[in-house]
Amino acid sequence: MKYTKYVASAAGLLGLGALLVACSPAEPKLESGYDFATPETQAMQDDDFSNPGFMWVDIGAEEWATVDGEAGKSCESCHGDLSTMKGVTTSYPKYNADDKKMRALQHQINNCRTEQMKAKAWKWESDQMLGMSAIIKNQSKGMPLNVSIKGEAAPFYEKGKEFYFQRRGTLDMACKHCHIDYPGVKIRAEVLSNGLPNGFPTYRLKWQKLGSLHRRFRGCNSNIRAEPYERGSEEYTNLELFLTHRANGVAVESPSVRK
Repeated sequence: MKYTKYVASAAGLLGLGALLVACSPAEPKLESGYDFATPETQAMQDDDFSNPGFMWVDIGAEEWATVDGEAGKSCESCHGDLSTMKGVTTSYPKYNADDKKMRALQHQINNCRTEQMKAKAWKWESDQMLGMSAIIKNQSKGMPLNVSIKGEAAPFYEKGKEFYFQRRGTLDMACKHCHIDYPGVKIRAEVLSNGLPNGFPTYRLKWQKLGSLHRRFRGCNSNIRAEPYERGSEEYTNLELFLTHRANGVAVESPSVRK
């Protein structure tokens, strides 16, 4: 069945859902969301001075050296210069034997705060957490994602994969119906991408601020009229593991800029 590259918004979400689910083209070559962006958006991301995400990178740089908590420590106290973080985030999420769960980078940041610094955990979408995760990920910019799903991580990967392919919500759609079947198709004002996580946290022009991958998950769930999970939940962390492994080999871009 042929399909048009530009789907009229007048069709409505319900009609669009039926159209996307009707066909299942073969999985395409994976590309970063950058490759689906307009030249103007790409130029904004490419210039660190024009990229609005770097406002949060600056917050992260300040927090890195800030002493907080009863232990009288900063991130710098244990890790030294930020350059020591190069390559670290390419392997997240990763399995942690202490709690026998997968940890996204944000989980690890809060673990360092509560256990090493004896400081309060940050909220997932706070400016401090977004800034810290952005500046740490930025140290690995240009490096390929390389997440392992071997050993203890395997069952969590399978749960993430199951989530990705499971139909849900009023529109009865799965993640794959947009991001595997129809990358490049325009849904209203947005162009569907392969849905890769390599640019997160990302500055979305729609949000007018930096946002986490789990915020994007919640938005997708809401768009298909499905109940969203909490940021940092096991469900979204498992999904992040599946997506990041799927994107292995794609370069880290954070903080990226997306529409």
